[in-house]
Amino acid sequence: MTRYAYVAVEADGSTKRGTTRAESREDAELALYERELRNIRLTEKPSLLKLEITARRVKREEVMHLTRQLGAFVAAGLPLTESVHSLAREAENSTVRRMMLEVEDGLRDGERLSDCFDRHPRIFPEFYRGILRSAELTGRLDTVLAQLARYLERDLEARRRIKQATIYPAVVAAMSVVTLIVLAGFVLPRFRTFFDSLGATLPLPTRILLGITNFLSSWWWALMIGAGILILALLYATSTTAGRYLRDRIVLALPVIGPTVQYALVERFCRILSSMVSAGVQLPQALRVATGSLPNRVYRRSLGRVMESMLQGEGLARPLAASGLFPATAAQMLRVGEDTGTLDAQLEVTAQYYEGELDYKLKKLIGLFEPAVILVMGGVVGFVAIALVSAMYGIFQQVQG
Repeated sequence: MTRYAYVAVEADGSTKRGTTRAESREDAELALYERELRNIRLTEKPSLLKLEITARRVKREEVMHLTRQLGAFVAAGLPLTESVHSLAREAENSTVRRMMLEVEDGLRDGERLSDCFDRHPRIFPEFYRGILRSAELTGRLDTVLAQLARYLERDLEARRRIKQATIYPAVVAAMSVVTLIVLAGFVLPRFRTFFDSLGATLPLPTRILLGITNFLSSWWWALMIGAGILILALLYATSTTAGRYLRDRIVLALPVIGPTVQYALVERFCRILSSMVSAGVQLPQALRVATGSLPNRVYRRSLGRVMESMLQGEGLARPLAASGLFPATAAQMLRVGEDTGTLDAQLEVTAQYYEGELDYKLKKLIGLFEPAVILVMGGVVGFVAIALVSAMYGIFQQVQG
């Protein structure tokens, strides 16, 4: 049986709180109703062991499917409370199921959907809740839910492409590192013993290779400690505001990688800002939420100054262009939108344009990364092979002489 915490109103109008056990949520509500309790609000209270076993993180993909289904139910004319109840009953993720049941309780108590989602900021991002809040005020909940689902789908697809593109280089790099570890730890020490027993003069590449192997074999523990200290120092540095800002600025300054990150940030900013403006959110609030959604601190700080300039009457396009972080094409598109009163449409066009440019940048980046990894690892393995072959050939010549 499941344990539920409840809040209800007694016959005299007083509020009663407590817990009850029942086979299902409906059985618990019926039992409390028979005790002459009204306005019943239930919250499932799983045991600690069950919570540890069943609690799962809610993925962005699950939020996308949930949004799409909710929008379809609302568009079909199904009451919002019943829609949420159906989604809770069908949810496979226990975290989603508990969350939707809490949302259902909130809706039954007269709260708005956005207010219920506000209690779950880890599942629903701030821009999501801001757009939803505006949709409730304008009566376009079904349309906006469909737009949010499309945005989440595009965001997931972009992340999926990045992951797929990095799989091959990562596998090549991992296999190369494993090969080098096997050579340095097992193969080369045997060759060193063999060469020492012959007492022959070894070529320079072989001496360099054996020196590196001897150093790694003798001081591997010091290298591990040094690497650990370096990692901890970097983690500490990036845990501070100044450290994160410096890290983000360095990333933007890197060749090839920097422009790719810039296009990804511009696309995300324009997409979220377009969704919020088209949903009826006021531009200052939309700009604040879109800025907060960006992971790069350099962009956040610069867009904060853009916000101040916009509130002083300078518009949006001019401060964005002056920041130096937005390409001239993006600023020009937004200036056209401001002049013609179609800012939301131009933001969507800009986001689509930079989505295509981001795809090109990613392909270019991966196209450069793959051969670079292969060349570096191939060079290292090739040097090892040359060192061993030259040693064997030199020893053979000395024995023949």
